[in-house]
Amino acid sequence: MRAVRYRLEYAVVLVVRVLVRVLPRRLSLYVGDAIGMVFHFLYGTRRELAVDNLRAAFPNRTDSECWLILRKTFSQLGRHIVEFLKFDAMTAEEMMQHVEIEGEEHVETAMAKGCGVMYFAGHFGFWELQIMVHAFRFERIVMVARTLDNPFLEKLIQRIRTRVGTTVLSRQGAIQGLLRELKNGGSVGMMVDQHMQDRSAVEVNYFGQPAATTSAIAALALRTGAPIIPVFALPLSGGRYRMVYENPVEPPDATERDAVRLYTQRCTDRLEARVRKDPHLWLWMHRRWRVSPSSLVEVEENDTGPENVVST
Repeated sequence: MRAVRYRLEYAVVLVVRVLVRVLPRRLSLYVGDAIGMVFHFLYGTRRELAVDNLRAAFPNRTDSECWLILRKTFSQLGRHIVEFLKFDAMTAEEMMQHVEIEGEEHVETAMAKGCGVMYFAGHFGFWELQIMVHAFRFERIVMVARTLDNPFLEKLIQRIRTRVGTTVLSRQGAIQGLLRELKNGGSVGMMVDQHMQDRSAVEVNYFGQPAATTSAIAALALRTGAPIIPVFALPLSGGRYRMVYENPVEPPDATERDAVRLYTQRCTDRLEARVRKDPHLWLWMHRRWRVSPSSLVEVEENDTGPENVVST
């Protein structure tokens, strides 16, 4: 039954891909809204989880406000999927016509140091477009991504990501590949907003709650001296996007006790600030808050849900 489901999901995505490629872009965004509402209707468990997360993160917001944010979040997810498929059919020049960049001086300064650059984001805004645009505007990037459960969708997404020169590493054994790239002066990227269940996890504060978070980005930066730059792709009116490269996260003294956890917290704080400003742009459907790393065992995360159609 699982194999049948995977093939059916893949077939639906292929139909959507054909549809959005022939439709005018404005109409394809409406298709994205519709897809998001279908997800909202079908995934009741994820819906309840997301609302619980919103209530915990924003205790002063009413239930109706939380539900409104969630509906916008699902709509945003549907548009993300559609735009991911739409941008795949564009040339670099066509793609850049829809994107403006803020903070490119931070990237150029960091690259000039020659010790590699680390970028982080979360499942916020149009994170997949960040991968495409960065490769065209600056340089290729090596990133870490969770392997999707559906092998057909995994192959499709990998092809789209690598089309622009991106190298994708699975979580298992990724550290050596990232370290090698940084030592060669290259760029690497990671997400910092997923619950982690391995030895790299440290406990940080995210929306006032303990969250097990990868410490790999902080540990690598402290080891290599590579700066860490937050990057976010924000939707604008008229179907345009703004790629925002923030100033690098201030590193702690490498000799400071608990420096890795402190650096990870500073990265998390940057993401939280963005989510607080535009909460509908973050995927609240993740099981982000679970147990502390001290009680975790090494288990592969196995989240399934609509957000994993396009996920890292």
